[in-house]
Amino acid sequence: MKNNFSQNTSIFQKLRDYDYVLLMSILILGVISIFAMYSTDGGEILFHTKSHFVKFSIFFPMMLILSFVNIKFWHAGSYLFYVIILGLLIWVALYGVQASGSKRWINLYFLNLQPSELMKIAVILCLAKYFHRIRTERINHFSTILVSLTIIIVPTILVITQPDLGTSILISLSGLIILWLSGLRIKYFVYSFILFLISLPFAISFLKPYQKLRILTFIDPDRDPLGSGYQIIQSKIAVGSGGLTGKGFLKGTQSYLDFLPEKHTDFIFTLFSEEFGFVGSILLLLLYGLIIYRIIRTGLISRSFFSRLFCFGFAFAIFLYVSINMSMVLGLLPIVGSPLPIMSYGGSSLLATMIGFSIVLSAKINHNQNIS
Repeated sequence: MKNNFSQNTSIFQKLRDYDYVLLMSILILGVISIFAMYSTDGGEILFHTKSHFVKFSIFFPMMLILSFVNIKFWHAGSYLFYVIILGLLIWVALYGVQASGSKRWINLYFLNLQPSELMKIAVILCLAKYFHRIRTERINHFSTILVSLTIIIVPTILVITQPDLGTSILISLSGLIILWLSGLRIKYFVYSFILFLISLPFAISFLKPYQKLRILTFIDPDRDPLGSGYQIIQSKIAVGSGGLTGKGFLKGTQSYLDFLPEKHTDFIFTLFSEEFGFVGSILLLLLYGLIIYRIIRTGLISRSFFSRLFCFGFAFAIFLYVSINMSMVLGLLPIVGSPLPIMSYGGSSLLATMIGFSIVLSAKINHNQNIS
């Protein structure tokens, strides 16, 4: 009997089927992110530059190694991965590191691990396996919907209590897109949206004061230009001052004169846009677009439903992260704390993204495999 994890292809076949375009796109984005960190450190190799370079230098080779793991392994370990990350979220709630009023991290000494970032991948992986095993005629059964919603809601609630509203929204949206891709009827999404609108006033009452303030600031940033509205006002000024071609590398005045807080994390696009302008921003968007296209392409050519679901779900997730981050820094959405994939500083976000890419690359190598 052939082992479920047996290697059916030689190393030469794997190298032949490897997605080198996606690999090079990730590498280019990583190099850009390192130079962006160098700029946030004022043109010196300081903490953020060193830390981001080290993490990318570790996680990129890790992605390469994991990409050669058979896709059947990822399928078999999906539930276990989800349970482990869920356990880490519970651990965070009990013993997590607290900072700035939030309890989101586990101190691993070399890395402050944020399990909620890993849960973004775990939810997609878990639901992809669950619907891979569900027959088409049972997808819209009550029991199937209940189980899938439980997979999404439990970690979402745990993340909300940290509190981290932005990440909880991203986790739930990533899960819901898998439900839609698996064939769940549109009417259920319509009913859910109506229920959401009805419950919205009630839900707002449970928001933390700073979260309510972010919504009010989004509506009118000028109500407190030196307080809650300062970040978004300075962000818009920086983006607008970049013009067509930007001020040049290391010449961004808003970031260099420290008018722009948190420029190394969620607002890294603001710094990039100021230095490289509209043209540079479009090129960065095209790079993200190419990455998303290659992920979708892998899903389209994959024979297994598990691989297709994961690739489509992860492609949507990347699109979601990029869209929300850029909309946030441009003032089109409230500030919710959504990092820009690979570009933003943050080890947990980078680790989760690289794990996602490794599964996509594995799906590409093994795109002809069926998973029973």
